[in-house]
Amino acid sequence: MGKELRVNEFKILFKRLKQGNPVFDHLLLAVLYWLEQHFINLKTESTVDNAIQQYNSVDTTPTGVPPPIYSETDGEMRLTARHFDKNF
Repeated sequence: MGKELRVNEFKILFKRLKQGNPVFDHLLLAVLYWLEQHFINLKTESTVDNAIQQYNSVDTTPTGVPPPIYSETDGEMRLTARHFDKNF
């Protein structure tokens, strides 16, 4: 059989539950393999969702830099930084 269990808890559970009957052991392995796949998928989805939620909750606004000044004169838009030194 080409299917193997990957999670140690499922491997231990299979070793404890198998009875030496090939038909029962094969069915048990198939059920545990199916459960393991769903367990891995749920664990992965929850980990990614938590990471995305933490990333979105981080404040990404820069600190210490004042926002720029937007001005419009005669149809021309101008963006000027507040910390710009005109004598430079």
